[in-house]
Amino acid sequence: MGTGDAGPHHASELIRRRYDKLAGIRAAGGDPFGARYPVSHWAGPIHARFDQAGDDELKAVGPVSAAGRIMSLRHHGKSCFAHLRDGTGTIQLYARADVLGEAYAGFTQLDVADFIGVTGELFRTRTGELTIQVKASTFLAKSLRPLPDKWHGLKDVETRYRQRYVDLLVNPDVRDVFRLRTHLIQTIRRFLDARGFLEVETPMMQAIPGGAAARPFATHHNALDLPLFLRIAIELHLKRLVVGGVDRVYEIGRIFRNEGISREHNPEFTMLEFYQAYADYSDLMELTEALFGELGQTLTGGLSLTFQGERIDLTPPWRRLTYLDEVARALELSRDALRASDTVRTRARDVGRERGVDVEGWGWAPTTPPYRMWKDIFEAFVEPELVQPTFVVDFPIELSPLAKEKREDPFLVDRFELFVARMEMANAYSELNDPIEQRRRFDAQLRAREAGDEEAHRLDEDFIRALEYGLPPTAGEGIGIDRLVMLFADKASIREVILFPLLRPESPDVQQGGE
Repeated sequence: MGTGDAGPHHASELIRRRYDKLAGIRAAGGDPFGARYPVSHWAGPIHARFDQAGDDELKAVGPVSAAGRIMSLRHHGKSCFAHLRDGTGTIQLYARADVLGEAYAGFTQLDVADFIGVTGELFRTRTGELTIQVKASTFLAKSLRPLPDKWHGLKDVETRYRQRYVDLLVNPDVRDVFRLRTHLIQTIRRFLDARGFLEVETPMMQAIPGGAAARPFATHHNALDLPLFLRIAIELHLKRLVVGGVDRVYEIGRIFRNEGISREHNPEFTMLEFYQAYADYSDLMELTEALFGELGQTLTGGLSLTFQGERIDLTPPWRRLTYLDEVARALELSRDALRASDTVRTRARDVGRERGVDVEGWGWAPTTPPYRMWKDIFEAFVEPELVQPTFVVDFPIELSPLAKEKREDPFLVDRFELFVARMEMANAYSELNDPIEQRRRFDAQLRAREAGDEEAHRLDEDFIRALEYGLPPTAGEGIGIDRLVMLFADKASIREVILFPLLRPESPDVQQGGE
């Protein structure tokens, strides 16, 4: 672990001294990793209740017992100031030799990051800081590593993600992000529960991964000798529940996709999926606007927020753009011309050169169908323009094997993707509930897999059977929780909002040396 300006040898010496103190505690008959401690007051509530209290009110409180980690120590001869942090906040301690007697020597041997319990009385210092005057203390746990000296100055962000326990410990802003994440999820649950949705849990290990175009992680069940996959979506199980009569259903759960890592992607992430019977994708647009409005009011106090320096206005209604119109606009082609592979390929290269985008790196082959090109073109040339909340609607049927086709245009489906701050935040559609058409599309996906598309959907016979029992008209939506947190916490990387993002393993030298 880095220690600011301290080099590795200095850090090792600090650790050695702490081990020496550990040995000293044991030699004196003490327990360096103690037992439970009866806490009567926590730092945050102490401040909330008594920050404005007068001296007489503080005296009337009587003894308080607190416990936590020492975050600072300032010795002044026969007295000592310290700051104690628990899970709710920080409170100052004041210890004096004439009060603690022989126990004062033990107090002065504390290191920053050690855990102690204290009992004492509240008072206010001459500078006005609310403080506990320590009358008794109990050693609770020894910290064998020093905290970083200048954590905020570290440029190695990977160390922050890898040692999140230290990041949380010394950086209050990081703790705030994950408190916001919890409040965000609680708000979503309240919003959906109030509208009659039932929260459920569905399997994370599946024999047939479905519901998304993605590569799964594979595993194996030994007792059943059964190949299994970590789920890439929640969709197909939730739609089975709608078949079973659960008309409004949702799940907030982990999703696993064997894909790259980027600013917006982590192979393990959290998804909200919800399904509403007797609705279509236009109903979900209104529901999504209402959900984001509820999140804005709860988390920021309004319908406006700032993300990476840009003001985002969540006030509905949000604008709506048509998918193929935007692809055609980006290439300066007509909608009809998008069906010609050579025309699309040539024009994409020209636009790529103009915008500094390496179209050749997309790996298009002469046999790449136009709809695969549209997806790359949209992501490269259209998404970067979508800052304010925007519904992109009416996707090509080739890109949406689980969505219901539009009555007025069988080449398109009732589907939208929501973009905010250039990020895809949600994907929704009117669900395909025709089992015969669903089988036909699965068959087309199988042919795509046989042609080398590893992300094409697999055939799920049981899902077809469920549809044969009858799925009412239904609309479903998936929203990425991590990107939602990025938006409301104003964080540019998904790693900032996942407690333990996936990283390459540390080398043994780093683990043993602590640097």
